[in-house]
Amino acid sequence: MNVLVVGRGGREHSVALELAKSSKVTKLYVAPGNGGMKEQATCIPIDEMDIDDLVSFAKEAAIDLTIVGPEAPLNEGIANRFQQEGLKVFAPTKEAALLEGSKSFAKAFMKKYSIPTAEYETFTDVEKAKAYIEEKGAPIVIKADGLAAGKGVVVAETMEQALKAVEDMLVSKTFSEAGSKVVIEEFLDGREFSLMAFVHEHHVYPMVPARDHKRAYDHDEGPNTGGMGSFAPVPDVTEEHIAYSVENVLQKAADGLMSEGRPFTGILYGGLIMTELGPKVIEFNTRFGDPETQVVLPLLKNDLVQVFTDILDGKDPKLEWEDVTCLGTVLASAGYPGPYKKGTVIPTFPEIEDTYIIHAGTKYEGDTLVSDGGRVLLVGAKAANLQEAHQKVYQVLESMNNDNYYYRRDIGMK
Repeated sequence: MNVLVVGRGGREHSVALELAKSSKVTKLYVAPGNGGMKEQATCIPIDEMDIDDLVSFAKEAAIDLTIVGPEAPLNEGIANRFQQEGLKVFAPTKEAALLEGSKSFAKAFMKKYSIPTAEYETFTDVEKAKAYIEEKGAPIVIKADGLAAGKGVVVAETMEQALKAVEDMLVSKTFSEAGSKVVIEEFLDGREFSLMAFVHEHHVYPMVPARDHKRAYDHDEGPNTGGMGSFAPVPDVTEEHIAYSVENVLQKAADGLMSEGRPFTGILYGGLIMTELGPKVIEFNTRFGDPETQVVLPLLKNDLVQVFTDILDGKDPKLEWEDVTCLGTVLASAGYPGPYKKGTVIPTFPEIEDTYIIHAGTKYEGDTLVSDGGRVLLVGAKAANLQEAHQKVYQVLESMNNDNYYYRRDIGMK
């Protein structure tokens, strides 16, 4: 098969690494890809939002299967276009991807189908939003309605933070049109975890749970980011928790989307929190999580191409997972998630057994690999337990002494 992966981040590099292992793959392409992917795939210089050019390339290169990584092209209807052109694609349509594309749609959807989540209200008027916050008090959560690259959520611990957040989103337009509507919801106390699943219409095949670390700095301090590290599986998430979440969250979502005439094919991601009343949904994503994918896919025993084709053919892929722990820590550009420099030389790292590197924001300038994003790469490791995986990852990272980059030192250790 000729296979195309659309995207340029760490999640897409992870997917490409797994696809490259398959004997079923004749030719693997990534569009546009990044500096670390050229060992596994041919990088095609087409932006992930250039849907017309991607369709043309898929036809010219006789692509048999396309996997779409990022949320933006999904919400622009890339899967719809590929399907209309008779091209096989593992990705949700624009209509199904709205579950991530609009938080207000997602909250109303969860309410309608009795999917456990936080209480909420939606606002476009800043004064009404502020009045609601003053009525409810802090802590409280403010979310930009649209796509904001994982940064459109403010967990306000004080009234001042909450009022500033709605002012930033609705008046100052910090997130442009993504923040022209806000969802304000109750703060849920508990430990978060992510549960992704391969989904095709009514069929849901869960992966192992992962836990992402969103805050920029150690001890969960600093601003929210797209994710500074992750590990899987999660010791405090039991088989019962997973079964409950599959039945009451992922399956209800898949069935609800079918009922709405928005059948879902692709990766459904439940961002969940363990409350006293059981798991509740913080958010849905309609694609592989980042950086969760970088620690979940390395545990998959199956041939990933076979998984995708089985699911599209209506067959159970019979997923199998390694009984070990996988942990990954992100190396970020100094200043991220605020302003940061690009074009700084990527450090070299020692090769240590059972460790690996996933590239996210990297590119080549001539023969030199340099940074091209906020989250630059992820160092991951597999081991018998969290502590051993942590030790291996930090053995690699601590070899670096470079002020252009930083990383959290406590991933998986809370």
